[in-house]
Amino acid sequence: MATPAGRRSCSITGRLLLATFAVLLLASCGQGGERAVAAADYDSFFLWAGVEPPAVLDRAKAVYLLAGEVRAGDNRRFVPLRPGTPSADRSEIWLVLRVERIDWQPSVTRQLLAELARWRAAGANVRGVQIDFDSATLGLERYAQFLKGLRRDLPKGTRLSVTGLMDWSAHGDPAALAKLGTVVDEVVVQTYQGRNTIPGYESYLASLSRLCLPYKIALAEGGEWRAPPGLAADPHFKGYVVFLLPEAKG
Repeated sequence: MATPAGRRSCSITGRLLLATFAVLLLASCGQGGERAVAAADYDSFFLWAGVEPPAVLDRAKAVYLLAGEVRAGDNRRFVPLRPGTPSADRSEIWLVLRVERIDWQPSVTRQLLAELARWRAAGANVRGVQIDFDSATLGLERYAQFLKGLRRDLPKGTRLSVTGLMDWSAHGDPAALAKLGTVVDEVVVQTYQGRNTIPGYESYLASLSRLCLPYKIALAEGGEWRAPPGLAADPHFKGYVVFLLPEAKG
């Protein structure tokens, strides 16, 4: 857990990076350079239910696999979406749970842990669990509290990841962001909605250094993307995850 001094240092560093990032972002505006995201150029991927695994996964460094859902109409059930188990290969696997509500019953946690154990028993290199929940920016403190409880229930050595909205770093309460940073190991920030890159993503990304915790940027396959010039300078930036889309039928 970060000490107060550590948080102050992160805050100061974050402000300096934010200022530098903003200047570089302004300098790059109007220069073009956006290109479509090609899965072959990356090594980490989201694979959702119903998407056939493409050949690019054969060399993947990490794969975030959707395992199930907690739906809005039932807070007692983990709805499984992947009857099989990941293959026992060298890829780092993250078990993803898509969540529509976080007031779930203990039965959901039991089902989640059973699925995690099933994957590991099959030989999968499961690095951790990722919660995919679109928490409102004003609800980050409550979300962090929920995640703290979930983390206590995970097996020792299991890492915890969350997907995040770009608005969190732009408008999130600093105290809530700091609390989140003491609980999760990474945030994967989504730059798309559905299949399309969110317009104006550049202005949101200028504030990512405020997160003060490891983060990756999620890109939609085929979406437009231009990396901001200052992104690589942020020590908390840990790379990209590409959301794979179903192949178009001819």
